[in-house]
Amino acid sequence: MSAQPAAPPAAEPMPHRQILEALSGLLLVLFVAMISATVVSVALPQIIGALDGSQSQYTWVVTASLLASTASTPIWGKLADLFDKKLLLQIAIVIFMVSSLACGFAQDTGQLIAFRAVQGLGMGALQILAQVIIAAMISPKERGRYNGYLGAVMAVATVGGPLLGGLIADTSWLGWRWCFFIAVPITIAAFALLAKTLHLPTGRRQNVSIDYWGATLIAAGVSVLLIWVTFVGNDFDWLSWQTAAMAGGGVLLLALATWVESKVREPVVPLHVIRRRTPALAILASLAVGMAMFGGSVFLGQYFQIGRGYGPTAAGLLTIPMMVGVLFSSTISGRMVSRSGRTKSYIIVGLVVLLAGFAGLATIDHRTSMVLVSAYMLAVGVGVGMSMQNLVLVIQNTVPLREIGAASGAVTFFRSLGGTVGVSVLGAILANRVAADIVDGLARAGIPTGGAGPAAGSSLNLAALPEPVRLIVREAYGDATGHIFLVSTAIAVVGLIAAAFLKPDTLRDSLDLPEETAGRGAATPA
Repeated sequence: MSAQPAAPPAAEPMPHRQILEALSGLLLVLFVAMISATVVSVALPQIIGALDGSQSQYTWVVTASLLASTASTPIWGKLADLFDKKLLLQIAIVIFMVSSLACGFAQDTGQLIAFRAVQGLGMGALQILAQVIIAAMISPKERGRYNGYLGAVMAVATVGGPLLGGLIADTSWLGWRWCFFIAVPITIAAFALLAKTLHLPTGRRQNVSIDYWGATLIAAGVSVLLIWVTFVGNDFDWLSWQTAAMAGGGVLLLALATWVESKVREPVVPLHVIRRRTPALAILASLAVGMAMFGGSVFLGQYFQIGRGYGPTAAGLLTIPMMVGVLFSSTISGRMVSRSGRTKSYIIVGLVVLLAGFAGLATIDHRTSMVLVSAYMLAVGVGVGMSMQNLVLVIQNTVPLREIGAASGAVTFFRSLGGTVGVSVLGAILANRVAADIVDGLARAGIPTGGAGPAAGSSLNLAALPEPVRLIVREAYGDATGHIFLVSTAIAVVGLIAAAFLKPDTLRDSLDLPEETAGRGAATPA
């Protein structure tokens, strides 16, 4: 192993008051980054209509930011290990603020897509840097209770984004541009707050080596795979030359990236970390949690609006049980983790509850009692809150402070990647099931399917459909949603099995690993 870079003097945990002051700005940054990813979801039809965009451009407004955010996450994480974390966070805030302002002033969909890609870079940076900085301030054992706040903010942003977007879309005097403008004053406030309250050790790394080839190959490989997942099943078949070219090309690029990462001195994704038992299992379990976060908010919102006939604002309000579940479970379990110093039991319980919630949602249709749907969503929220941040904590506990950024970036990257791929696959399953159910429903009603079927299956403008067709479409969406959560249940089982094999470690009290352990971290299995 090559000589380790010179380390700064041993870092000491911050006093509780100083942590809370810095945490207020970090949580504000994390909140605005995450809410910007979801606030446009409900208002997107209005945005694309105002800019005279097409259906493919509709998809790319979402995909552009998702691609940039997911692909850049491990790169930002590694940069946090090499350079001043506070300066990187301030740069990310400026990138995010300027791009949000640009999105709000976009004059056509091409401009909006380009600005959303830049916004995605800022979103990915803010999400991972907030976690890395918290890890640099607080020991793993104490981090549990603070991670509860982190998980609560992520939950409120994930579920509250569509609600806020619905309120903006339903308020005529605001207009869709405020879906982007609303982030600007919040980021300005966060920048000022962090400039005053965030004080981190400024030890300099010597002989810094940046892995440009690895970063480029990882970003390119992930982008190609995410583009493929976005369009497969709609623009071309799963078994087609496009699939072979894009999926094969993406895998080849990532294989080359893996080879590069095994050779360079400062890899973007440290292979010696993620191939060890504990991090590898935690990453696998995180994929299921990622699907819960993304899939739950995306498809339940669609279920309420299309399958049950609620408006955008009401659909956002109906997802509150999930938000409440994450809010309370992440806060309470975080404090219990800090008190006990152990995480595995809380992760296992959380994934069991998550599995039960998914199993319940797998039974819903267009007539299911909203009380039952709320109970199932509450269970999903509780499961996510107990497991999501604790899985990150498991990995952070196994690595030295100098690798905390790359390790945190890796688990966040895989969770986002799993959620993105999962949402796309579940969306394809939903679309196929809805199309089949609509055709069957029209046939039973004696309505010719020559023109109505395809139109009904592809158009979400239910007000433009005849009443009998509208009812059939609503029933199709309501009934098909349960089918995709059956698939989510199976994926949650995989996450639970992975978590069951986690090593029951005790969280350390110190910010960093002991020097002798940190020095041989690459060789010691965990």
